[in-house]
Amino acid sequence: MAIKNYKPTTPSRRNMSVTDYSSLSKVAPERSLLEPISKNSGRNSYGRITVRHRGGGNRRKYRVIDFKRQKFDMPATVKTIEYDPNRSAHIALIQYEDGVKSYIIAPEGLKVGATVVAGPEADIVAGNALPLKNIPVGTIIHNVELYPGRGAQLARSAGNSAQLMALEGAYALLRLPSGELRNVPADCMATIGVVGNTDHANVKIGKAGRKRNMGWRPTVTTTPTAVVKVRLRSVVPVLLHLGANLLLVIRHVTERKHPIR
Repeated sequence: MAIKNYKPTTPSRRNMSVTDYSSLSKVAPERSLLEPISKNSGRNSYGRITVRHRGGGNRRKYRVIDFKRQKFDMPATVKTIEYDPNRSAHIALIQYEDGVKSYIIAPEGLKVGATVVAGPEADIVAGNALPLKNIPVGTIIHNVELYPGRGAQLARSAGNSAQLMALEGAYALLRLPSGELRNVPADCMATIGVVGNTDHANVKIGKAGRKRNMGWRPTVTTTPTAVVKVRLRSVVPVLLHLGANLLLVIRHVTERKHPIR
């Protein structure tokens, strides 16, 4: 996935870039896998703001993603690669041999028409899901479960991946995107490959209005100023001129420790 830049027709356009979506399938999302998603603007059930700077944004629908991959040993064909407004990664619509459709996170290199399968005997190919105990040590993986059957929770955003470092008894040692080494039950499922849309980190938002469309409100940061009453004001400039620290000067003057006072 590449980054698309525009001619600087406006000041904001000069520093703005977007992801090139030309490689995505030009189709509408699968209606059976859509669910409504309501906005709360950062408010909890009491109506109090618990997350600041949220609100507004474009209307979107949630795409139901299959993070468990529990249809073992049943090949599925990739029908489309689509954009998902709810995450940084792209998603792939797959259809199993029995006709069931589901969305999965699209790994890097997955193409329309490819076949993916989940199960202990699956090949080590991007898009296939296996238990950690059946994956060779050193393999790059994503969509890793923390607990068997709960669904993938680790390494799901664009360009992320984890690496299987060792298999020790009932646990697998993983190196996470943060660099942390973590033990995970070896029965947990993981998907082979790196999450797609790796250039997402290089996109420049460019203007405030684009951030508002994403549901973020302005963040106002102010520098706190302290008002200190000093009787002998001529002392402060003298000490500052001699190279003293401003906070130390104010502290000494206010506590009357300076010999001039």
